[in-house]
Amino acid sequence: MQYNRNRSRARAVALAQSETLAETPAKAAPHYARLFAWALLVAVLAVLAGLKLAAARSAPESFADLAEKSLPAVVNISTTQMVSTDSQIQDLDDMFREFLDRQNGEKPRPRKATSLGSGFIIDSTGYIVTNNHVIEDAEEITVITHDNEELKATLVGRDEKTDLALLKVETKEPLPAVKWGDSDSLRIGDWVLAIGNPFGLGGTVTAGIVSARQRDINAGPYDDFIQTDASINRGNSGGPMFNMDGDVVGINSAIYSPSGGSVGIGFSIPSNLAKGVIAQIKEFGHPRRGWLGVRIQTVSPELAEGLRLPQAKGALVSSVSAGGPADKAGIRQGDVILEFDGREVGDMKALPRLVADSQFGKSVPVSIWRKGAKTTVTVELGELDEKAEAALQTTQPEGEPEQPAPAGDKIDLLGVEVGAIDDAARAKFDLPENVEGVVVVSVDENGPAAEKDLRPGDVIAEVDQKAVASPADVHDRVKSAQENGYRLVTLLINRQGDFQWIAVKIGKK
Repeated sequence: MQYNRNRSRARAVALAQSETLAETPAKAAPHYARLFAWALLVAVLAVLAGLKLAAARSAPESFADLAEKSLPAVVNISTTQMVSTDSQIQDLDDMFREFLDRQNGEKPRPRKATSLGSGFIIDSTGYIVTNNHVIEDAEEITVITHDNEELKATLVGRDEKTDLALLKVETKEPLPAVKWGDSDSLRIGDWVLAIGNPFGLGGTVTAGIVSARQRDINAGPYDDFIQTDASINRGNSGGPMFNMDGDVVGINSAIYSPSGGSVGIGFSIPSNLAKGVIAQIKEFGHPRRGWLGVRIQTVSPELAEGLRLPQAKGALVSSVSAGGPADKAGIRQGDVILEFDGREVGDMKALPRLVADSQFGKSVPVSIWRKGAKTTVTVELGELDEKAEAALQTTQPEGEPEQPAPAGDKIDLLGVEVGAIDDAARAKFDLPENVEGVVVVSVDENGPAAEKDLRPGDVIAEVDQKAVASPADVHDRVKSAQENGYRLVTLLINRQGDFQWIAVKIGKK
């Protein structure tokens, strides 16, 4: 009986629920539709994220299609030049001929030397990009295409600073060409393909990944190399490095190798640097770079603290070229350039590249840090004039008879003795008439100034970005910084015409 009553009660509850559920679809349809739409959106986003992650992590099944597409636009470059007998002998035939000439009493004759490299076609009318060092001093340049056609090439122009050159060949038929890619989009770990002419073997394909970015190998003022582990050897110079879309993202230029062969450390010029230089060479025959007209130095953590800069970044202006673009725009000695034309200046070396990549005559915004505040000025760039840049360098004066050291005042907090710039100081330290500030007479070898390589004869022009004209000025500035709780002061030092900023810790009496 109890069982039947329970069954009846259960049937009644089930019936009531079935009636309620029968009414639910009509009332709750919009709610479930929204939930379904959200669930579908989340699922789609998850799939897309998974596809992107998979694309970033998985290796391609084969490079064959990419190689087949790219190889026809890559060329071998052969150059010949006359070399004197003083040059290093590179093969036994040359050595034997020179030996016979000397035995017969004949003067060894200059000989022709041949070198090999690579290049790639960027325009179907016959423009070819390669390295400057591939064609440097060449008397004849021959381009050998993928189908073994030999074409005489002429040099359109070259740029030693970035090691780039542009060649031109004449041909009746359009040549296969490749296009520039965006090297800034490369990520460490991305796959890349290198094609070139290693050891004169002909078109050779190697693959690897991007190992590092923004490498400085001291090859020039605009070093910004992409490092790759794709095999690059002698003869690969000037050849292209492709991304997986078949676009040129680098020009293979150098390797690090104790043995002379590939050890998995190769360097490529980024396409975003190269394409601007090549475009200017094509139009003008040489690059026409922007010029800002400043000399700069690294912002160290200590200098950043002394300049009250939140982070150690940017480029610190140590001097401004009189009458140059920066001077006209109001950029001053001691400013820290943080952004140039909307692009962050992460460190000192970034600024020359950004300026050089910019078109001269262009007006650009420049964000600077000045005395604890950020401001922006507009600069109309000039054209890089190496003579004007060289004018900032001061010739070192020749030594003169030793003069007695002038009297000075001790700044114990810095560990220096400084003096006014008078006739005695000018004679002792060879100071020009137009030098202003306070001269360092002596340095305590155990003091804070000695740690920063301050030397007798250095002129302190500013302390914490305020000009000083007497030893008392230096003492007051340093004492004020100490009383305000600062650990160090920044000094603008004039060392025989070369300005630089240093940060010196404030010592204790």
